Amino acid sequence: MSELVIAPVATGMFPRFAAVLNPYDGSEIGRVPQHDGADVERILDRARLGFTLSSAMSRFQRHAALERAAGLLRERAGVAADLIVREAGKTIRQARKEVRRAITTLSLSAEAARSNAGEVIPFDAFEGSEHRRGWFTREPLGIVLAITPYNDALNLVAHKLGPAIAAGNSVILKPSQFTPLTAQFLVDLLVDAGVPDEIVTVVHGDRTLAQALIAVREIRMVSFTGGFATGEAIARGAGLKRLAMELGGNAPVVVFDDADLPAAVEACVSGAFWAAGQNCVGVQRILVQRAAYEEFRERFVAASATLRAGDPAQESTDVGPMIGVPSAERAERLVEDAIAAGAVLLLGNRRDGAVFWPTVLERVPFSCELWADEVFAPIVMLEPFDSEEQALSLANEVEFSLHSAVFTRDLGRALRVAERLEAGGVMINDSSDYRVDGMPFGGAKYGSMGREGVRFAFEEMTQPKVVCISA
Repeated sequence: MSELVIAPVATGMFPRFAAVLNPYDGSEIGRVPQHDGADVERILDRARLGFTLSSAMSRFQRHAALERAAGLLRERAGVAADLIVREAGKTIRQARKEVRRAITTLSLSAEAARSNAGEVIPFDAFEGSEHRRGWFTREPLGIVLAITPYNDALNLVAHKLGPAIAAGNSVILKPSQFTPLTAQFLVDLLVDAGVPDEIVTVVHGDRTLAQALIAVREIRMVSFTGGFATGEAIARGAGLKRLAMELGGNAPVVVFDDADLPAAVEACVSGAFWAAGQNCVGVQRILVQRAAYEEFRERFVAASATLRAGDPAQESTDVGPMIGVPSAERAERLVEDAIAAGAVLLLGNRRDGAVFWPTVLERVPFSCELWADEVFAPIVMLEPFDSEEQALSLANEVEFSLHSAVFTRDLGRALRVAERLEAGGVMINDSSDYRVDGMPFGGAKYGSMGREGVRFAFEEMTQPKVVCISA
């Protein structure tokens, strides 16, 4: 693919440009304009026009455009996957799976446009309203500001744009500075599918631009996926508007001694090191009942050691680079800090540029940052437990809780533990990173605000309007 240069949305000035780099080899693959607070009014003018156009489209028109977009993405899947590899550093096999998921997300969005229109209200079921009939519809909010991360550069953008367009909103999209080209690829595809160009306005810039947009009263909703500190800053600056946030997690996996250990190991290895660990529901803390601990540890370390790290474009690569050298250096520092505090290294702690090899530790002090916070790197901690109560206490002690997982052959125990785990999702006999794009997705405690998943995001991005007829 040749170098890409994204034309600026706001005309009348020559913006600064920022380079987009391949995280594996550091080569420049494109440039994007950098906007700032001075561009906000032009951006809003375009978004206002976009909302006029979007809200005027019939539900069928929105459905048809999103369905065509899903078809176009299927046709261009190879180009999309190659771009994800070059820009985000995912392995080619992982990138292809992300493209398939994004196709599903667009198709689900198309269906939401047609089917989630509202409900009949049984007014006559209430005394004094026997002669009234009515319904409620789901109406668009207006302008939605979507801020997306780099780790699912295509599908997480689809999760913002698909439901927003299905609902009749316009969107100001601020993708990650690391992966703007993949976001633009999807926006261009939507336009090719018949979505009016003005409905999605893509902007690029640092936190100054984001803060200026977040504070705009006219923007009705901010949909954000990213870190907790940034989420708090958004909440402070947004004022009275709807907020939807997915703020990361620190997924616990509980493995009981009656579990199918080979199956549990296979699922946990995949869940831990997928996308180089840059996965908000990825396996981070594995709690193993003491009777099974040694066997699980031996199997897990051996399986992790077989993974190949390196060039994400190679079919044989299992773990590609992290998004950049600073992220890999942070991972290295976290491991070194844990070892200095008494943790035992079982595998890994090897870095070459942005590539950080799968790393496994045990006996990590609970006071370490590695244990308490989202690591977002290919690092896993093993910890034995003796009782169900102890496992639940360890699993629930962190503040970020999107997904968790339980491995056991005892259905009663599985359901009992699932009920008490403080998480937005509990996967039984599967990795914590399992997700389908139609399920509600979000966390407990400080892990999120609102829910994603197409149907649920659609409802977040709409408001009911009641119509009542007095006969």
